[in-house]
Amino acid sequence: MQPSQNQDKAAKDSNNNFGQADEAEARDGPRVTDQHKQPRNGVTDSPQPGLLQAASRPKRTLREKIFHALPAYSGPYPVGYMEIELPAREPRHFSHIKRNHEYALKLDTVLFAVYYPSEPDEHEKYKKTTSTSSLSRPLWLPRPRLQTCKGYAKFLSIPHAPVTAYLGLTSMFTKLPALRNARLSGEWPYPSPTTGNEQESPLGDLGENNRSSKHGDDQTPPNQNQGQDHRNEKPKFPVIIFSHGLGGSRTMYSAVCGELASFGFVVIAMEHRDGSGARTFVNVKKRQPQKKSTITSHFNLFQKKSKTKSKKEKPYYMVDYLFPKDNAQDTSPHNTRGVDTELRGAQIEMRLAEIEEAYHFLEQIQSGHGQAMISDQNLRKAGSIGSSSEGLDGINWDDWKGRLYLENVTLMGHSFGGATTVQALRLKGSERDERFGWVGQGILLDTWGPAVPSNSSPGTIRSPVLSIGSEAFMHWTENFNRVRAICREAATAQANNSTSRSCCCWMTTIRGSTHLSQTDFAVLYPNWMSLLMKTIVNPRRAIALTVHSALEFLAVTLPGEQTNRFVKGAWVNEGLLLPRTRKNTGDSSSKIYYYHKPDDKWVAARLKIPNEFSLRLRTWWSALSDSDDPAVPRDASGKPLAGLVNWGAGNEIWVHLSPDSLDDSPDIIARR
Repeated sequence: MQPSQNQDKAAKDSNNNFGQADEAEARDGPRVTDQHKQPRNGVTDSPQPGLLQAASRPKRTLREKIFHALPAYSGPYPVGYMEIELPAREPRHFSHIKRNHEYALKLDTVLFAVYYPSEPDEHEKYKKTTSTSSLSRPLWLPRPRLQTCKGYAKFLSIPHAPVTAYLGLTSMFTKLPALRNARLSGEWPYPSPTTGNEQESPLGDLGENNRSSKHGDDQTPPNQNQGQDHRNEKPKFPVIIFSHGLGGSRTMYSAVCGELASFGFVVIAMEHRDGSGARTFVNVKKRQPQKKSTITSHFNLFQKKSKTKSKKEKPYYMVDYLFPKDNAQDTSPHNTRGVDTELRGAQIEMRLAEIEEAYHFLEQIQSGHGQAMISDQNLRKAGSIGSSSEGLDGINWDDWKGRLYLENVTLMGHSFGGATTVQALRLKGSERDERFGWVGQGILLDTWGPAVPSNSSPGTIRSPVLSIGSEAFMHWTENFNRVRAICREAATAQANNSTSRSCCCWMTTIRGSTHLSQTDFAVLYPNWMSLLMKTIVNPRRAIALTVHSALEFLAVTLPGEQTNRFVKGAWVNEGLLLPRTRKNTGDSSSKIYYYHKPDDKWVAARLKIPNEFSLRLRTWWSALSDSDDPAVPRDASGKPLAGLVNWGAGNEIWVHLSPDSLDDSPDIIARR
């Protein structure tokens, strides 16, 4: 569906009205009042005394100093990492779709990575004894790396030689800023249980009301109980399950997943085998050889020698991206045939089954069966394709027993993973399906709206929802309307629920962002993202806005027992989800500009940058002069995160829907 003439006219009028103001912002940056000044570190004006700000990070290798590298995570926890592949409880196929005379969607095993808070002392030891340490940092490019590069080339429909050569030169040795198989942290994110420096809930009374309405009025943080010493109490961690988009993998979103883990979450990053990833390898258990009969043995003596050599069966098979038949570009906004609903619907069903399996294995870890049910069954070990030689060596599963919150688990997904999350939330809201009763809320990252199955079958979303979209997808009118309808579905259902005091639903857009801004590609290849996709926001700032928005949302929606000792002392509070209107703030955060709306043929793929050469020249000169522009955001270390345009604090995100504004704002009505 393309924008109508009326919509184009409205966009043109909006350009005329706001173009001059936005051009001024692009040239000089917005005026930043004292009320909305951007802190130098992007979070607070000064370090909080109670935070573990000095969390140890893995030492960067020489290759990473020369080539592309991922930045260290900014939370109070260092991050651990492990990979798990386990046989499915009920191997099966989904749909009748076949390729090469075999079922294309087969569930044999489940593969996922776990990002989790780890012990600081192991990271300190690793930094001092890198060459002799038993711990290692996982590679960003999944093994086997050469085959993975070829998979990306096939996904992009370009020759594999240049892709392999370029990735080999830039990211072949890139490693995650995490330690494989590190110990699960036994510390809280701040050292003293009574620091007196705890932060308030990011959204004030809304968070407290929401938590108390669902989980009782007594939400006193465990560290606030008088007469009790909780110094020896090990923390329990809330859980997030992440579903990747098309072409993704378990490491493609490590910037988001690892950052959340550094703030105290256990993040399960799925690697789906439904043909939505670029390339993945499925290890299978070796089958026991069947006993041959005497007659068969004698018969084989008369066979030719070449035929007696049976073809050795590989202990794995490869799954590449699955293009829809006769509709390969079903992801394009300009495709008149639309989405291949048969294939995408079947893929979502398989994805949901994989998520169910992953949750089951988390239950085994929680109940103390990690060694028997996880380590002993793990197929990602030395000798298996795509595996590290360490496997799960060094993991003490007793440390994991009873350390996870498996109620109110958060589902999070990007693009097609967002569509997967929507379907799971609808199944949770169905009275006929109880598979996802453990899901508490969903976070949608630039959701592919047309791929979401019809709302007529499973149920209605009744859970809190946060949608964080890109500006590129916001200009895709059909997608914007689909996602807005999903958010309003959740908001209306919660508003009509008499047991819920407040409606927790937000729909936001990160200004100047494109579809890949929430992936590691944007962080590793910022120049290509800027030149080809016309991304305007700094990629690292886009990741920070995504994670910080998620933290504010989860501080409101998760039960108090899961968040109090993290929110009040460790979690970032930039007030990104606070509703803003021109009437009560005077800023421009509620204005939706069309200054960067691309031409129709580039809708959803890229943005438009008027006067691009002069803008890039000014940005380059500003970087050389090292000007202390208050509109430029900074990371936790104080390093500037300048984009082509810097809007300043309070102007980086558009809030389309919020609990305080269920009705469409005038700006949303205008863009229809």
